Amino acid sequence: MTGQSRNSAKTWRIARMARFGLFAAVLCCSAAFSAVAAPYAAMVMDARSGEVLHSRNADTRLHPASLTKMMTVYVAFEAVKRGEISLDTKVRVSRKAATEPPSKLGLKAGQQIQLRYLIRASAIKSANDAATALAEAISGSEAAFARRMTRTARSMGMSRTTFKNAHGLTQSGHRSTARDMTILGRHLFYDFPEYYNLFARRSTSAGVRRIKNTNQRLLDAYAGADGIKTGYTRAAGFNLVASAGRQQERIIVTLFGGRSVSTRNAKVAQLLDMGFERAPSSIAVRRPEIPAYEPNDEIFAKAVYALRAVKRSPIPETRPGSVREAPTGEFQVATADILEATKDYIGPRPLLRSIDEMPVAEGSWPAAEIADQDQTPWLSVPFPRLRSRQALAAASDAEAPESGRAVTSVSTSGGRHWSINMGRFKTRYQAERALISVALADLGALDTALRKVISGSQGHDANFIGLTKDEADQACLRLEARGIECRMLGPT
Repeated sequence: MTGQSRNSAKTWRIARMARFGLFAAVLCCSAAFSAVAAPYAAMVMDARSGEVLHSRNADTRLHPASLTKMMTVYVAFEAVKRGEISLDTKVRVSRKAATEPPSKLGLKAGQQIQLRYLIRASAIKSANDAATALAEAISGSEAAFARRMTRTARSMGMSRTTFKNAHGLTQSGHRSTARDMTILGRHLFYDFPEYYNLFARRSTSAGVRRIKNTNQRLLDAYAGADGIKTGYTRAAGFNLVASAGRQQERIIVTLFGGRSVSTRNAKVAQLLDMGFERAPSSIAVRRPEIPAYEPNDEIFAKAVYALRAVKRSPIPETRPGSVREAPTGEFQVATADILEATKDYIGPRPLLRSIDEMPVAEGSWPAAEIADQDQTPWLSVPFPRLRSRQALAAASDAEAPESGRAVTSVSTSGGRHWSINMGRFKTRYQAERALISVALADLGALDTALRKVISGSQGHDANFIGLTKDEADQACLRLEARGIECRMLGPT
């Protein structure tokens, strides 16, 4: 082989190796990029009607990242509206909340901060420590709050969303879709218009310091943009739910899997433009239905469990015509069943007279201590002395004024148009809990009654309705014998 031939062969081999090396490098880079690149999904919706104007992979379950905090603040708004908690309530920051990874407000364990500042930090700065503190303040634990978030999502029609935490950091099973997050954004706009302006603030005070909006670039760059929420994790990519209004039109866009803040914002701006082009200029507004109110599951689950359990072994009524008193002593009430349902009862007289003797710190039962015990703890409560129907009637007649009702009279009407009132409360939530407390106190007298809260300008009346006159009369007698006052209400 001549020298020229050898040189040509050598050059060919070098060129082939270079091409192979370049191809291998491209493959490696592509594999590495695909490993970190999050799936893309998007939805464009006309907020006025809920009509979908564009979608792509909109039902694929993906990591929502901090878009999660949209539901966190939604539930917080709901809790404030229902009277469960106040914007001025001072929340004590737990160790768990304080040690959440960034982004964070910088809260310290044991620190107290008003609820309103936790909402602001969650919505505007996307602070993980604030979101966790918010969840614990409303539901007692982040896990319980996440279950409430999921129940609320189901009530909205977010059928493919499951929340496992309040902040959105990557966790197994914590998933949502572009469609579901668009639905949530629409609910935030229509269900809480009094709070919606929060998402458009470029900066605000969070109590401990001033914070800036993570969505400030889009708010400044796109005409009419006024929210809603950004999100980022390595698994999710750069996510955003954006809303913008122009004249009578309003568009909501959700994007999952953006490659960077700038490319995400540019794509969202394109999708908003598409929405305004496709949306009719005039259309009837169809507001979404407000989801069912489902407060903390532990309280009501325990109350329902206790109701069903006790119904299987009812206390027999005193025989008519006999005067028999139950022996004085104590009976035991399972605190895990009914303590949570009764601790906030604020009726004319306390339902459980020895509840102050319970080792309850700051109004909450120490669940950790319960879990460490071998058996369910018990609360000893003095058993009320029971008197016969005739003795109760005679006592009531002797104490009642002439204008009072005759408790011994028997109604000839079988219509279920009577009710009994258990008092008036400041919030609907307190009234609902009082009704459950009373139902637990005397199931036999209220088996046929329905619980109803009637709200008015003066407060919220807790009523049992759907009773005959005789049933209402006897129910009040039995409740009064247990130290619970009530008032009969006739047909209107």
